[in-house]
Amino acid sequence: MQTVVGVRFKKAGKIYYFDPGQIKLAAGDNVIVETARGLEFGAVVIGPRAVGEERIVSPLKPVLRKATLADQEKVKDNEAKEKEAFTVCEQKIAAHGLPMNLVDVEYTFDVNKIIFYFTAEGRIDFRELVKDLAAIFRTRIELRQIGVRDEAKMMGGVGCCGRGLCCATFLGDFEPVSIRMAKEQNLSLNPTKISGICGRLMCCLKYESDCYGGCCKKVIAPAVGAEVVTVEGEGKVAAVNPQKKIAVVVLNSGGNIDVPWEEVVEKE
Repeated sequence: MQTVVGVRFKKAGKIYYFDPGQIKLAAGDNVIVETARGLEFGAVVIGPRAVGEERIVSPLKPVLRKATLADQEKVKDNEAKEKEAFTVCEQKIAAHGLPMNLVDVEYTFDVNKIIFYFTAEGRIDFRELVKDLAAIFRTRIELRQIGVRDEAKMMGGVGCCGRGLCCATFLGDFEPVSIRMAKEQNLSLNPTKISGICGRLMCCLKYESDCYGGCCKKVIAPAVGAEVVTVEGEGKVAAVNPQKKIAVVVLNSGGNIDVPWEEVVEKE
C-alpha cells in the first residue's frame, strides 16, 4: 500500500495520484507538482489515503510544495496571458487560411509550454502556424486536435435537463455509451432526443444502464407487443418498466392496467 493524494488540474478534470511525502495536505489545498509537462498548479481533491500498488501509475511523482500566494498570483497572470494568446492565435489561423476552430489555450504553470486546443474536420498542416506562434511567444508550442466531446467539456454549457453539462462539471473521464443503453431504458431512439450538445450520445445514458441490465437479467421481462394473459383478462403489452418490474397491458376488453412481470403469462 502507498499513501497518495489525488490532484486535479482542471475543473472536472482527471484525478492523478501524487506522493505527499512529509507534507501535511488535506482536500482543498493547492499544490505544486511535477508532471510530464513540467511544473503544474493543482488542487487536492482526495486527501491522503492508502491505495494498492495496482492503482498507481509508476513512477509516482512527489508533491513539491503547497502553493503560495505568489503561485496563485502567477496562475492568474497565466490565465490573462491565455486570453491574449487565444486572440493572437485566431488572427494567425485566419492569416494562414487554416480550416480549424480554436477552442482553448493553456499555459503550463512554469510557462515552459503553451498548448492550443482546436477542432477540425481532418488533418491540418499547421507547421507554419507553429513557427509563427513560437516566434511570438518564445517558448514551446503544441497544437492539439481534440474531438467534439472534449470541446463540449472545455466550453461547457447547459444540457436538455437544464443543468450544466456533466462532462464540464464533474465527469473526470468519458465512458463508452452505446445505443443499446437507450434501448434498454425504453427511450426514444430519435438522435435529437438522446444526443448531447456535442452531437454524441448523452453521457447520462450510462448512469442507469447497470440498474436496467441487472433487473432484466434477474427477471425475464415480457416483450413489448406480446399477447398475454393477466388476472384481469387477455391483452397486449404496451410498455415495460424494468426498475419497477411492471408491464403496462392494454386489455382486449378495454383499458390499461399495470401488472407485475411475474403475473404476466404470454399466450402460446
